[in-house]
Amino acid sequence: MRRRLVPALALLALLVVMAGCSSPFGGGGPDDTELNRNASYDWNTNATTTYNVTKGQFTGIITVENDSHIELYQRDELGTEEPLRIAALRFRFPNGTVVAPANRSNLGVEHGQSRANVTLPQAGGQVAFTAERPNAKRFATPMFLDSPHSVEVTLPPQARVGVPLLSKVSPGDYTTPPVDEETNRMTVRWERAERGPILVRYYLARDLLLFGGIGGVLTLVGIGGALYYLRQIRVLERRREEIGLDVETETDEFDDDDPPPGMR
Repeated sequence: MRRRLVPALALLALLVVMAGCSSPFGGGGPDDTELNRNASYDWNTNATTTYNVTKGQFTGIITVENDSHIELYQRDELGTEEPLRIAALRFRFPNGTVVAPANRSNLGVEHGQSRANVTLPQAGGQVAFTAERPNAKRFATPMFLDSPHSVEVTLPPQARVGVPLLSKVSPGDYTTPPVDEETNRMTVRWERAERGPILVRYYLARDLLLFGGIGGVLTLVGIGGALYYLRQIRVLERRREEIGLDVETETDEFDDDDPPPGMR
């Protein structure tokens, strides 16, 4: 029985490795159709790394200078690293030419055990991609460049940071330029981000109004409760006076050690 079990397990392991599910050498790259998916990127960025966060996904544009490859990954809640599943991969040369994997053979992605290794046509240019994100009021990503650099994160419409209990931004040395009136979007900017990850937990403007309304209602309820409590105290005091419980007895003018009158 054991002799039959060992070859069966070996065959199963071989099939798993060939499928790329648990191979230590990675599971290959993403689907070519996804990598070549149509996308429109705003290449005129004001930061070395720029993220555009929308509902359910985000785009990234990273300026590379001395490397012809970049590693993209993400961390789960337990801190485990895994390849970042990207789509709509593009590379922009310094002269403005934009290429996709379909028309540039040396632009592609291979998934390792914990990283997505993106090969670029040359050292120097901009790489752009699209990735999915949980539909939550939170955006987090590692820093994919080793050297300190500027980072911008543009949040979804009506998203805001600034109220400590409702938002959190890390690293802390950041600025928030004025909100774009046309798009109603806020941007969080780091002039010199030296460590990761980048974390932005935000709230919506309507949430602030909602919490403000709830706070106002609770304040009114508290004031009403205090007034009712004071009124009940006054009622009890009047009742005590009516039944004579609050009539004070005269204190004895004599000391306890003095004898009663007539016996001195």
